[in-house]
Amino acid sequence: MIRSMTGFGRAVKEFDGINITAEIKSVNHRYFEFSCRMPRAYQYLEDGLKQLCKQSITRGKAELSIMIENKTDQSITFEVDEVYAKAYVSALKNIAKTCKIKDDIKASSLVGNTDIFKTRHTEIDEETITAAVNETVLEAIKSFIAMREVEGEKLKEDVLKRADFILEKVSFIESQTPETVKAYRERLEEKIKELLGDAKVDEQRLITETAIFADKVAVDEETVRLRSHIKQLNNLLSLNEPVGKKLDFIVQEMNRETNTIGSKSQNIEIAHTVVDIKSEIEKIREQIQNIE
Repeated sequence: MIRSMTGFGRAVKEFDGINITAEIKSVNHRYFEFSCRMPRAYQYLEDGLKQLCKQSITRGKAELSIMIENKTDQSITFEVDEVYAKAYVSALKNIAKTCKIKDDIKASSLVGNTDIFKTRHTEIDEETITAAVNETVLEAIKSFIAMREVEGEKLKEDVLKRADFILEKVSFIESQTPETVKAYRERLEEKIKELLGDAKVDEQRLITETAIFADKVAVDEETVRLRSHIKQLNNLLSLNEPVGKKLDFIVQEMNRETNTIGSKSQNIEIAHTVVDIKSEIEKIREQIQNIE
């Protein structure tokens, strides 16, 4: 199924009092690019998470965000810096003595000095947290891919619609080419009669000049190749794999053939049709920039 390169996915899970939130989003990029935001204490997970995302994402600038919150009662402990506390109390007593004020130091007097206390977060077993985070990220990726596929289907429908429009225009060009040659022959014959008057027109010369012109304006090779490229475009859009880079190449070739048809055009209607085709090709090119 065709996927867009833009998407978003989110998952929240709880494992034995540990809340894990994973969010992944991506925007267009020529290749796969990965970045991750998570608490510093868990950054050892980043390489593994990159490989996990790379299994499902081939193109796009992906950003993964991990939030980990330990809700267990034993998750936080406080330790007292006894040496610092004693020095602090001693300093307070000296102040009271020096300033001749009442020494009423209590335990509550120390609470305001946060340097006395050291906060420690209970470390979670690496193997446990790795498994929990991976499971959460995989669920986020699942919803992320689902969104990409929905957007990809819309892109596919739009591209196919424009490809059908181009085919209609190609058919019109093919029908007009013989008319262009016929009109040229008639104009050439009239001009020769004007110049020669009652003299007999050299039919063989007229046929030769018409043939030269027909060869000059012939676009059957270009229209055949253009049809072939559109067929390849349709086939690629039916594949269940990343095809963005291949589509980009096909569109370049479609544009090349259309430019050649335009350069050979001797018919104003064909020239206008070429402009219409080039406009649709450009719109297709813009759309496939969003396809993985």
